Amino acid sequence: MSIEIANESGVVVDETSIVSAARYALDKMEVSPLAELSILLVTLEVMEDLHERWMDLPGPTDVMAFPMDELDSSRRPDAPDASPALLGDIVLCPAFAKDQAKTAGHALIDELHLLTVHGVLHLLGYDHAEPAEEREMFALQKRILGEYQDAVAALDKRDAQRNTDDRVLGIAGLDTPAAAEPPAGETP
Repeated sequence: MSIEIANESGVVVDETSIVSAARYALDKMEVSPLAELSILLVTLEVMEDLHERWMDLPGPTDVMAFPMDELDSSRRPDAPDASPALLGDIVLCPAFAKDQAKTAGHALIDELHLLTVHGVLHLLGYDHAEPAEEREMFALQKRILGEYQDAVAALDKRDAQRNTDDRVLGIAGLDTPAAAEPPAGETP
């Protein structure tokens, strides 16, 4: 799966983590590993321009998704036997998301993960214009995001345990391989 990210927002964020969240969501949705996705982080001004131009709505927003025109609209890319596809672009606005993160009581990166998953689902044809669509999309978004957070927490826990183990082995003098024993019958 090819995921390109460009940060033109002026806000320093963990871009690798955002790509990881997108990849996790695409994997969970069983999108072809040959699919391509672009993620762009922009300023408030750029997002405002995009929001007004494409949605005819005033002011900036947090996330916009631009599916590629060549996708077969009768068949979502997460359908069985999906062919390779250019999924499209997700545009995130970290400056806008900062306020949302603060209101929600979590870190900016957590908000950007949520918005990334949201954008992926939009690219795959999900919407929230109608109440039934909203329930489906937000339930799926919540599940994917929760599973992603659990997976990251498990990796962090494993890495912390490895670091502890390495430290203990170092204190015990077991962190380096033992000197090679000379072959039988030879003296050192």
